[in-house]
Amino acid sequence: MDKILEWISHYGYLGIFGLLSCGFIGLPVPDETLLMACGALIAQGKLEWVAAWASALAGSMCGISVSYTIGRLAGRGFVHRWGRYVHFTEERQRRVQAWFDRLGHWVLTFGYFIPGVRHFTALVAGMTEVRYRTFASYAYPGAFLWVSTFVGLGFYLGDNWRGVLSLIHRSLLVLILAGAAVALVVFLVHQRRRRP
Repeated sequence: MDKILEWISHYGYLGIFGLLSCGFIGLPVPDETLLMACGALIAQGKLEWVAAWASALAGSMCGISVSYTIGRLAGRGFVHRWGRYVHFTEERQRRVQAWFDRLGHWVLTFGYFIPGVRHFTALVAGMTEVRYRTFASYAYPGAFLWVSTFVGLGFYLGDNWRGVLSLIHRSLLVLILAGAAVALVVFLVHQRRRRP
């Protein structure tokens, strides 16, 4: 955490933009921590509200767009060359694409709030050839909501933001585990019904 504050104090708004961009591409950047720290620094008068928020939003949008582009450019080649080794065949790609067409777009919007998911959704959207216009219309409003929520929380909580962030992470972990358990049950029931 101190390293992040040092980075922001040294590089300013460019540092916020760069860290969030790199975090979405896959580097280990604690994104929510960074956003809430920005909010706390705004409350202390060390950062200017509009510039900090805009830098964070631009970094998030840039990073998720790069992830989408990587998926789009490398997707087909990855499936052809390596897909069978990781059980991601062209048939599975078609099924994932159909799922994205039905429901997956909302994961681009709300997946920001689930650590790990936000780094993966844009890549999958690119690999399954979701059109850029569709990707942008769901992913960019999600970035707006996510950045505004965590910067706003940091601003509102001030010096208390660290403890609340820890509570948020624990709650998210419980929700993710519960969601995974429900998904597993649904999958098993579906598989049982498909058997003759």
